[in-house]
Amino acid sequence: MGQSLKKLTPGTDEKKAKELGPIIDKFYENNLKNPSNNFPEFYRGVCEIVEELNKKLGYTQFKLPKTEDLRKAYQEHHQGKDKELTKAEFEDIMREVIKESGFTGVGAKEALLYIFGVPVTALFVKQRVMPQAIPNEFFIPGITSLTVLVLAALNKI
Repeated sequence: MGQSLKKLTPGTDEKKAKELGPIIDKFYENNLKNPSNNFPEFYRGVCEIVEELNKKLGYTQFKLPKTEDLRKAYQEHHQGKDKELTKAEFEDIMREVIKESGFTGVGAKEALLYIFGVPVTALFVKQRVMPQAIPNEFFIPGITSLTVLVLAALNKI
């Protein structure tokens, strides 16, 4: 199941795609095998899985689908009300909903802001406080490298 999400996530490598499959399968086994599940329980479960996917992916963030879109996809793909939701039906629902809702990309925007914003701000402050203390040829790459190091340590990139 993680293979379909791999196609949807920009920049996802094989390792991350392999991590998604077990998350989705575990969610399906624990929450959706029960035939008494109704739409509100299904929606709460989808919210939980989107949250878990966002934690695992880190920089790529899935948007939470609109209730109407999820209800429409649920009713379209799940025909038998008294039967359990099959794994194939669940995959179709998730694929459709994720394609429609897309990604927020907040993590990537944030990383770019830090990578470019911090060095520019630091250079501005340096030029105002002590312009001749460190040459700009060393200062700018040093601050940029430090910013990237901090972002990597915080798992932002």
